[in-house]
Amino acid sequence: MSEKIFKAQCAIVFKTSNRSNARTKIKTYKKKSVDEILSAKKLVGVPDNAIILEIGFGTVFEQQYRKKYKL
Repeated sequence: MSEKIFKAQCAIVFKTSNRSNARTKIKTYKKKSVDEILSAKKLVGVPDNAIILEIGFGTVFEQQYRKKYKL
């Protein structure tokens, strides 16, 4: 019996570089599983040298991150 994979909206908050004045951005993926995002070699819309600050699954996290990081 195969297991169902939970797919939800995922919000990723990242900085474009490791400098203190680097711009903070948010990228939202819809209907992706945790395994698809974490095992991907390259995330579409996120640069290779980006520093990921937070990852949250669900619509609530996108709203919280936008408020927290003033995006």
